[in-house]
Amino acid sequence: MKRGLQLKLKQLLAIIIAWMVIGFIIAVYDHLILHTKTSLGPTADYSFAISVMRNVGGGLIGALIGGSLLVFYINVRYRDKPYGYTILIVSVTFVCIIALITLIMAAIIVPFQTGRPLYDPASKEAFYNFVTDSYPVKNGMVWSFIVVMTQLLLQMNSKYGPDTFWNIIKGKYNTPKTEERIFMFLDLNSSTTIAERLGDEAYHALLRDFFADITDPILENHGNIYQYVGDEVVVVWKFEDGKENLQCLRCFSEMKKYIAQKKDRYIQRYGVVPSFKAGIHCGRVVAGEIGVIKRDITYSGDVLNTTSRILGLCAKFREEVIVTSELLSELDSGNGFVIRNLGAIRLKGKEQEVLLVGVREAGAGESWS
Repeated sequence: MKRGLQLKLKQLLAIIIAWMVIGFIIAVYDHLILHTKTSLGPTADYSFAISVMRNVGGGLIGALIGGSLLVFYINVRYRDKPYGYTILIVSVTFVCIIALITLIMAAIIVPFQTGRPLYDPASKEAFYNFVTDSYPVKNGMVWSFIVVMTQLLLQMNSKYGPDTFWNIIKGKYNTPKTEERIFMFLDLNSSTTIAERLGDEAYHALLRDFFADITDPILENHGNIYQYVGDEVVVVWKFEDGKENLQCLRCFSEMKKYIAQKKDRYIQRYGVVPSFKAGIHCGRVVAGEIGVIKRDITYSGDVLNTTSRILGLCAKFREEVIVTSELLSELDSGNGFVIRNLGAIRLKGKEQEVLLVGVREAGAGESWS
């Protein structure tokens, strides 16, 4: 299963569980309100079990229909739109969904209450009373707020990234931690020339499309986007994830293939197909949460500076991808890539030389060397 789909299914599962729990809390809250001294008390046909069934069942149906709509359609189809715009779309959609849920719950609960089939006159009258009661209106107001908050959380998860957002919520990096990571610094070729030719607005649109298009290959190869810096993107892997099946190398190759599939669209819109280069390195970094007004998780350590310097050597050596021999020694050998030793290079700002290797995807009959 693709990782992008896995992340969406995890989001949907979280919505289902959360909304069912909220539905139960609403039923308990209503029960307590009905039994306060300021209340006239419940009606003769009130049942706590029915209330739980109605609210938890509504939460389940709403999550399956509305949650799926949020995760798989609205936040994909309208991901470039402002948050207020998505809220408007969600609000209109959920009015229809709440009405549908009310009808479904009425069809389920009314026969249970009356003990008669839905077509019986007594059930028909109870059905009408069920759907015209003010209770659905009250629930509609409550669930509208819940939906808005759910959409806000999904937008924040998208902004910070699936791992970063939840790590901030859990406070995992309140205390800095030392971790082993693999970093890829990726940069567009001839970006200055392209920007001058296209102009600022068109160039920004090109970057937006390019970053969007390389996201899926990054996720599918178990990488996470650490940050965007101008026309550069920094990708990070947990060490074992990036090492497994050469994911940190295959990621670059799959990004190239994906952009090649979109070349006609790029030529039509911008008159150019983006090409890019990358430097990849591994090492220990300190990961920690920083910021007061704007919180984020950052990595610090020599490995980032080294990777950035390696990226800058791609043009000099005419290589699309340069990695350190330190990283290469950690990867399992296999078919799919060929290497070219570039020698020991003294990087700017470093005293010790670093052994660098050019890596490219192998053609027919070529293998790791």
